[in-house]
Amino acid sequence: MAPGTLYLCATPIGNLEDITLRVIRTLKEVDLIAAEDTRNSMKLLTHFDIHTPITSYHKNNRYDKAETLVNKLLDGQSIALITDAGMPCVSDPGEELAIKAAENGIPVTVLPGACAAVTALALSGLSTGRFCFEGFLPQTKKERKTALTQLINETRTIIVYEAPHHLVATLRDLLDSLGDRQISVCRELTKIHETVFRTTIKEAVAFYETTPPKGECVLVIKGADSVLLAEQERQKWQDMSIPEHMELYLSKGMDKKEAMKAVAKDRGVTKQEIYKACL
Repeated sequence: MAPGTLYLCATPIGNLEDITLRVIRTLKEVDLIAAEDTRNSMKLLTHFDIHTPITSYHKNNRYDKAETLVNKLLDGQSIALITDAGMPCVSDPGEELAIKAAENGIPVTVLPGACAAVTALALSGLSTGRFCFEGFLPQTKKERKTALTQLINETRTIIVYEAPHHLVATLRDLLDSLGDRQISVCRELTKIHETVFRTTIKEAVAFYETTPPKGECVLVIKGADSVLLAEQERQKWQDMSIPEHMELYLSKGMDKKEAMKAVAKDRGVTKQEIYKACL
């Protein structure tokens, strides 16, 4: 028997009209719908007169339930995976099921649609050409510090999800780690009270300390200035003599020619200048 197909179905992030006709049809035709929160999803299914059986699949049961659902797929059943809002598997436990299905040779396909990260990016007023998605930052102090440290020199636009009750603390952490940059705080996307607050991180902290936010938030943060980073990198090497700089690379196993090339690149000068300094 051929396995069934796993359909990863994007659902509205706010406005129900953002669902696609293909998703509605598929949710009606599959054998089973796996939903992050069945109570929340039932509102969507009822609105579109969908009566397909539904089962829960969330972060607390994602490993055991993934095995159960994979077995159903291997038996030939078709399953649609939906999250509370947006695209399954993106900052979502559906990732585990999609991986398991692919590992077992089960056909997996995506029915695209609403995604909070891309929606906020388009609204942000910041550069959209290159970006990185961080999802929710880690909650433990050590892991969060590591994640934020890795973002300090990130030149792409950064996208972060955050719950309203953690927003101020996260903004403070961003300010401490990244400095005061441009940021767009996007809330209640596609809903009646959708807001996009284009400001700086410092001003966002001051505002939300006195105006508690409501609704899930997407933070879109300007990346680090690549020109400034390059200048800081060059300045760092100015504090080291050229012979010391050469020795740094030679001690790592580079030959003299490779080391001169690396030193010249670091210092923004020609190889000939490095050669003359080493004579």
